[in-house]
Amino acid sequence: MATETPTKAGKMVKFIITRQDSPEAAPYTEEFEVPYRPNMNVISALMEIQRNPTKSDGNSTTPVCWESNCLEEVCGACSMVINGKPRQACSSLVDKLEQPVRVAPMSTFPIVRDLVINRERMFNALKRVKAWIPIDGTYDLGPGPRMAETKRQWAYELSKCMTCGVCLEACPNVNDRSSFIGPAAVSQVRLFNAHPTGEMNKAERLETLMEDGGIEGCGNSQNCVRSCPKGIPLTTSIAAINRDTTAQLFKNWLSF
Repeated sequence: MATETPTKAGKMVKFIITRQDSPEAAPYTEEFEVPYRPNMNVISALMEIQRNPTKSDGNSTTPVCWESNCLEEVCGACSMVINGKPRQACSSLVDKLEQPVRVAPMSTFPIVRDLVINRERMFNALKRVKAWIPIDGTYDLGPGPRMAETKRQWAYELSKCMTCGVCLEACPNVNDRSSFIGPAAVSQVRLFNAHPTGEMNKAERLETLMEDGGIEGCGNSQNCVRSCPKGIPLTTSIAAINRDTTAQLFKNWLSF
């Protein structure tokens, strides 16, 4: 495992960035040097490169494309592979990264350009499992049903998911040769099935996970729970949903 190497003030920080001009183009790398500032993160370095797109050899290039929004590890937009690990660029401090800093797009998702990826696979998975609470369209619904405090506490942990895609990138079973829905969608099924209103669609969500690409696609590598930036107990959710889908299978069999 790479050691963390602090960078001193007055130095330049070298970045090696994997780039790709279009979805069909071949990837290539470019090197940049950015003036070091205390407490700088990868996003601030990318901003500096965007302002002055000059490579380490002094030649100009096109600005690097990347995505970000909240800059406080809430939106999940700035997910990328930094020094071989999928993580959030906004919370990746240069002081704690080995030099040179190697930045690349997540490979699980199709490349749009440079560090920008297409997360459609993840969002389609959430649509498949109906990761929302359905309502009947009226406006004055009154107060919602109450949840037990113990259930509310662990449901809150599951609700921290910011659809960053890091767990899918870390999972060896999520790739272009597999239809596995991924750990994020499985955990969201557990969250919404626990909700007093969302529970009405519990059987439908579980049956979706019993189809091709569902829960059986998990190989129990446990990379997802180790890589999740929010510390969501993903493997616990997968185990719980595995049990629930088995119970649903018997219910379906007994209903014949």
